[in-house]
Amino acid sequence: MRQTSRGRWLIFIWLALAGFAAYPSDAQPAAPWPVKARQVSPSAWFVQGESALGSPANRNFISNAGFVVTADGVVVIDALGSPQLARELMAHVKALTGKPVSHVIVTHYHADHIYGLQEFKRGGARVIAHRAAREYLQSDTAQSRLAASRSELAPWIDAQTRLVPADEWLDGSRELVVGGVRLVLAHVGPAHTPEDLVVYLPAEKVLFAGDIVFRGRIPFVGQADSGQWIKALDTLLAFDAGVVVPGHGPQSTAPREDMELTRDYLAHLRETMGRAARNLEPFEDAYRQADWSRFEHLPLFRAANRMNAYNTYLLMEREGN
Repeated sequence: MRQTSRGRWLIFIWLALAGFAAYPSDAQPAAPWPVKARQVSPSAWFVQGESALGSPANRNFISNAGFVVTADGVVVIDALGSPQLARELMAHVKALTGKPVSHVIVTHYHADHIYGLQEFKRGGARVIAHRAAREYLQSDTAQSRLAASRSELAPWIDAQTRLVPADEWLDGSRELVVGGVRLVLAHVGPAHTPEDLVVYLPAEKVLFAGDIVFRGRIPFVGQADSGQWIKALDTLLAFDAGVVVPGHGPQSTAPREDMELTRDYLAHLRETMGRAARNLEPFEDAYRQADWSRFEHLPLFRAANRMNAYNTYLLMEREGN
């Protein structure tokens, strides 16, 4: 398998994340965070993960998943962060709708969105994702991350957990019609990842935004192209959605206002770290002098902000060369 540039970035990120376990996140609930669907329109629902780092205590339930109910089956958007969570989501969908899951659309191949895929495949669902994810999926890094998860997230990720490729790899955007319901699958990457897809239900003005939108918490920037990410947010606003389901956090019924948090945070990273990179200012000095007051109260600021800033500093160095 190949060790790609994306892979090298992700190894750095995951090594850094391992060190964040020392930081306290929001208080953990006494019982596991429930996989409980919330209805956002006549046909659309979602389940909301916890604003925390993945851990055995929360079963890696730190991201959202959505689903759209049609006459011919249910279309799920993202597969959650462990096989157990996927099984619970499938059971919940069956109890609510009495219908099978016919398709799973993967917004991007980050672990907290895909480790449940094998359960949906076992149930007969067709997996759709963007082709740009294949490079990562075929890399050593993907296997290394899975191996680390088997230790860090045991028993929820174990030797039987595997990486699942798509049945259909998209080269761009397309429409999907299931049971008379039209879904728009729009490729807006490279942004958070090269393969970013968003899913729009035009009849009900519901947009499943994946990790292009983080609501109520600090985004995970990773190896993102933050400049393109800001442009992707403009693309999302053009959908004129009445409800946006983000990749993390509660649903939004004020999309423009809520997208500003992600956009402004990315812009602040680029402005502060870009200026430091241009002036050849050491990262430590730039980070210490930056004004983080608008964002420091948000969940996961202590865990993620420093790494986000450093990755952006490196990105701005490359963009300046």
